[in-house]
Amino acid sequence: MARTGPPRRFLTAVTAAALAAAGLTALTAPAQAADTELARNGGFESGLDGWTCSAGTGKIVSSPTHSGTSALQGTPTAGDNAQCTQTVTVKPGSTYSLSGYVRGSYVYLGATGTGTTDVSTWTQSAADWQKLSTTFTTGPSTTKVTLFTHGWYGTPAYTVDDLSLVGPGGEAPVLPAAPTGVKTGTVTATSVALSWPAVSGATSYGIYINGTKSRTVTGTSTTLTGLAPATAYSLQVTALNDAGESSKSTAVTATTAQGSGGGNQGSADLPAHALVGYLHASFANGAGYTRLADVPDSWDVIDLSFGEPTSVTSGDIRFNRCPVTECPNVESDADFKAAIKAKQAAGKKVLISIGGQNGQVQLTTTAARDTFVSSVSNIIDTYGLDGLDIDFEGHSLSLNTGDTDFKNPTTPVIVNLISALKTLKAKYGDKFVLTMAPETFFVQNGYQFYGSGKWGGQDPRCGAYLPVIYAMRDDLSLLHVQDYNSGPIMGLDNQYHSMGGADFHIAMTDMLLTGFPVAGDANNVFPPLRPDQVAIGMPASTNAGNGYVSPAEQNKALNCLTKKTDCGSYTTHGTWPALRGLMTWSVNWDRFNNWEFQKNFDAYFGG
Repeated sequence: MARTGPPRRFLTAVTAAALAAAGLTALTAPAQAADTELARNGGFESGLDGWTCSAGTGKIVSSPTHSGTSALQGTPTAGDNAQCTQTVTVKPGSTYSLSGYVRGSYVYLGATGTGTTDVSTWTQSAADWQKLSTTFTTGPSTTKVTLFTHGWYGTPAYTVDDLSLVGPGGEAPVLPAAPTGVKTGTVTATSVALSWPAVSGATSYGIYINGTKSRTVTGTSTTLTGLAPATAYSLQVTALNDAGESSKSTAVTATTAQGSGGGNQGSADLPAHALVGYLHASFANGAGYTRLADVPDSWDVIDLSFGEPTSVTSGDIRFNRCPVTECPNVESDADFKAAIKAKQAAGKKVLISIGGQNGQVQLTTTAARDTFVSSVSNIIDTYGLDGLDIDFEGHSLSLNTGDTDFKNPTTPVIVNLISALKTLKAKYGDKFVLTMAPETFFVQNGYQFYGSGKWGGQDPRCGAYLPVIYAMRDDLSLLHVQDYNSGPIMGLDNQYHSMGGADFHIAMTDMLLTGFPVAGDANNVFPPLRPDQVAIGMPASTNAGNGYVSPAEQNKALNCLTKKTDCGSYTTHGTWPALRGLMTWSVNWDRFNNWEFQKNFDAYFGG
C-alpha cells in the first residue's frame, strides 16, 4: 500500500515537538560573535552543489523562490520521500540554529548525527513560504552533523529555499592526499582485483577505468567486473571526504586474460556488429507471416517468437508453429528445419525466444525450474537451435519484500530462473547463445527503484531483471533492452528521458555500459556490461510499437555511443566502438515497412 501521510505515532511525536517549538525559539540565545553560517549553498544559487538527493529526486527550479533566482524542489514517490542532505563540520558541545523556508505539504527540516538528540521540524501544509526552525546541541565528541529536508511518500513536490545553519564553525576538513601503492591482484578474462593502502582522512574512494569514474567504494579494495577479454585497462583511484576529491593516483595497467573459449563463446561467434530481429513464428498479426528462408542475410540473430508456457507457473514451455488457418503461407516442419540449417551454415544464429507479451513465465518452484529446463531443451533439440532468448515481460519477474541485494537474490522466481539458465548453459556448452530482451522498467528503472523498496509500496517488478543479468553476465551473449513501449526513465544525468528520439537510446545504453547505483545506493553498483554484449532495442516501424525512431535518429544514437558525436545535450560516460549492434521488433514488421530498419543498419555498418 502506498504511503499517503506520516504514520500516526510519528505525527503525534512530531506534533508535540512542533507545539514546543515556540518555547524553544524564545529560549534560544543570540548568536555569539564566533557564530557563522555553516550551510553550504543554502540558497541553491549554485545548483545542487553541496547537496545529495536520494535517487535523483531533487532538482533546482527558478520559480517559486523565496529569494534569489533558485530554489530546491523535491518530488517524492510511493517509495521515496525525496530527501536531500548535506554534511556539515561542527564543534563538539556547541549550540546551533537551523532554519529554512518551505512550500508544500508535509515538508521536513532537521539534523541527524548531533551526538545528543537529533531534531526535526515540519509543516503539514504551506501554500506559501513558511519558515521552519529548530536548534540542537552537539555531543562532546561530535564533529559532523547531517542536515536534511524531505517531503513525504506519495505527496506532491515540495520546495525549499534559504536554508541556514548558524553556530560555531568546526575545523575545516582537509582534502585527502592521492592514494599511493595502488596494485592489481587476480586478473581474469573479465575482471581485475584492485587494492591500495588507506589514505588518512578519506571516507571513500573513487575508482577510474580509462579515465572515467566507474564507482565509489568505502573499503580499500574492489574487483572490477564485466571487462573485455585480452584488453588493457588504465586504473586509478582517488580519495574522498567532506572537503572533496583528491587528485588521481598514478595509473596502473592491467590486461585481462585471453578468453579461454568458455563463458559466452556464443557472443564471440557473432559478427562485430550484429543485426538482431524477432521472427513471428507462431502467429502472424498485422505484419503477416514471413518464411524463415525468406529472411534476408543481413539478419545475424533470428529469435523465433515465441515459446510459451502451458500455464503461468508450470515451467512447461511449448513452441507451436503458426497454423495454416492464420498463416496460409507457412512452410512445413521439414522446410522450417531446413531453413534453420541453411541460416546456420551461413553463420547466422537461430534462437527460441521464451515469453513475449502474452507468455507469462513464473518459475515459483524447483519442479517448475526443472520442467523449464527439460521443455526448453526439447525445443532446442527438436529444431537444432543455437540457443535461447529470455523475453520475460509483464508479471513474470518480481522481487519479494525484503529481497534488496541484486547480487544475492532470494526470490524463488529469480533464483530458479538463474539456476535453469546455468543448467542449460552447462548442458549445451561454450557456443550456446544466451540473449535477453527485458523492458526498461526491469533494468534501467532500477537506478531509482529496486523491488518494493526499503519502505514498501513500490512496484516489486522494478529492476527485477538486474539479479538475472548480473548472475549470467559471464555467459550472456547479448542484452538488448526494449527501448520502446516505455515510460520516462531517469538517466545517469538525473533527468528523465522519453522514448521517440536518439536521446532516449543514448541515455539508456549509457547506463548499461557505465553501470549505475541500484536504487541510488552508491555502495550497491550494478557493474557495466561489455559493449560487445549490448545491442539497442528499437521498433522497426510505427506499427511495431511505441517509440519508433527514424533512421536519422538511429544514426545519431549510434554516432554518440560509438564515436561521441551527435550526442545532443546528453554527455555519455565513455565511447564504445565495439557496441554490438541493434535489435528490432520485428523482422516481419520491417518487411512490412519495406526493410527500412535493415537497410539503414547495412548502410551504417557497411553491410
